[in-house]
Amino acid sequence: MPLDPEAQRIIDRTPAEDPNASGPLDVVAMREGFQQMWKMPDPLPEVGSVVNTTIPGPGGDLPVRIYTPEGEGPFPAFVWFHGGGWTIGGLDENEFSCRAVCAAADTIVMSVDYRLAPENPFPAAADDAYAAVAWVAEHGAEIGADPAPSPGGVGGRPPTGKLPRIATGGESAGGNLAAVAALKARDLGGPEIALQVLVSPVLGHPDDGRASYSEFSEGYFLSKSSMDWFFVTYPTGPDDLDNPYLLPLRSKDLTGVAPALILGAEYDVLRDEGEEYGARLAEAGVRTEVVRCDGLIHAFFGPLATELSAAEKARDRAAAALRAAFGTDGR
Repeated sequence: MPLDPEAQRIIDRTPAEDPNASGPLDVVAMREGFQQMWKMPDPLPEVGSVVNTTIPGPGGDLPVRIYTPEGEGPFPAFVWFHGGGWTIGGLDENEFSCRAVCAAADTIVMSVDYRLAPENPFPAAADDAYAAVAWVAEHGAEIGADPAPSPGGVGGRPPTGKLPRIATGGESAGGNLAAVAALKARDLGGPEIALQVLVSPVLGHPDDGRASYSEFSEGYFLSKSSMDWFFVTYPTGPDDLDNPYLLPLRSKDLTGVAPALILGAEYDVLRDEGEEYGARLAEAGVRTEVVRCDGLIHAFFGPLATELSAAEKARDRAAAALRAAFGTDGR
């Protein structure tokens, strides 16, 4: 499908990378440039409440932003991780999408401000992601969530015939962390996760040879060179690249992982690895839905949510999948 005209306008206004630039990129400049490029949308979707607080994390207090829907709880919980190559970004650029999903899925959304590299390299972000999910399982009542399984059944999972009420989700590096949290939950004895919503997730390496990295290496908002830099910044060394908690596609066994909804942009270097991960999950017997969002570019779900009309369909799909996974379609 042709590039969405709204996506083309975003690309046209995005500063081109300097092919003659030399030396390492500066993380402070990258963060400042990202903040200057993005503005908080107005108006924002209405929800019951938005609260900034902290929860205990492996490296100290972990900032989180909790979105609660209108109405009477307790509610299921959707733990969300922002993108930014594990290096840049924060809670604000996901404000619109977190509110929209909170209202549409009738779920609490806990957006997590995990530790960033290079100050906190791998596995800091992965550890924070799993800790946040585990905290919700143990302390959900403190934020109005009821993560305990409720009667029901989706696709034969879980075997007890009850539905867990925790889901993970994220975009780009946040999608990576949502997938990693689901892997860790399987490997470390829980908590049981109802669904992982992976939006343009980072699951493999830029040099793995996937076609989307060649087709969209530059000129489509997220470049291969940016991804190369993130992979210099986040891992501590080459050995980390073999760790499935950094790159889930390195996992030799995906059986028993939570069901997944994978949403990918057509014009994105990360497109093929998301679709490959979906195929791997399905081969392992995991209920998986993979959706290619035609005409769209990277960051369509969060930072560019209000500028890409077609992204609304993706948010609606995520909300519907969450309702089905939580068993709250008729709530």
